[in-house]
Amino acid sequence: MPTVPLSIAADHPAFAGHFPGQPLLPGAALLAEVLEALLDEPLLAARVGPAPRLGAVKFLAPVRPGARLTIQLDDAPPGVRFEVREGARLVASGQFEDPR
Repeated sequence: MPTVPLSIAADHPAFAGHFPGQPLLPGAALLAEVLEALLDEPLLAARVGPAPRLGAVKFLAPVRPGARLTIQLDDAPPGVRFEVREGARLVASGQFEDPR
């Protein structure tokens, strides 16, 4: 299934105040990027429906300014699984549920 490259700009607005001196991307911002990548794939978007629900997520490593990530999406009934990696390091993983 699709692999989507994602670069996190050093000046991404989510870094402001999160956290001074040790900026990291909030999990919600990372999930928004994953969901956007998923919704860009018509077959996967159909799998999660018009109101995607997150079934599970694990945040395993911080995402710092300037990170170069890849989002791997996998059509895995009963939903869509995802992994986010920075090189070989797993940053986050989870699954969006099939609403049916």
